[in-house]
Amino acid sequence: MITNPSICHAHVYFDVGMTHVATNVCRRAAEKFSLQMGRVHQKPVGPHSKPSCQLIIPLPKLETVLPWLDHHRQGLSVLIHSVTGDDLADHTDGCFWLGTPHPLKLNIFQ
Repeated sequence: MITNPSICHAHVYFDVGMTHVATNVCRRAAEKFSLQMGRVHQKPVGPHSKPSCQLIIPLPKLETVLPWLDHHRQGLSVLIHSVTGDDLADHTDGCFWLGTPHPLKLNIFQ
């Protein structure tokens, strides 16, 4: 559940053979909704257990972006989390998934 941040992050997870698919989904979303697209990580970084690309979504756009992202994610899993400054809470209480959830390395926040 997203609880009152001004922005959210969406991490589109992919396997190595699906890099182009995930990148395309993120680019299309960024262009369609005027979002900032982060780097495409070819390996797991931070708490993420899979390669991913990131979208930065202003909270007022979330309601419009989510249905589009869910419809166009092409079977990829997407973690959406709040950005409040409390990384552990953002990646646990302040998150939800589109598709299959993947384990997160939460111990990095302790």
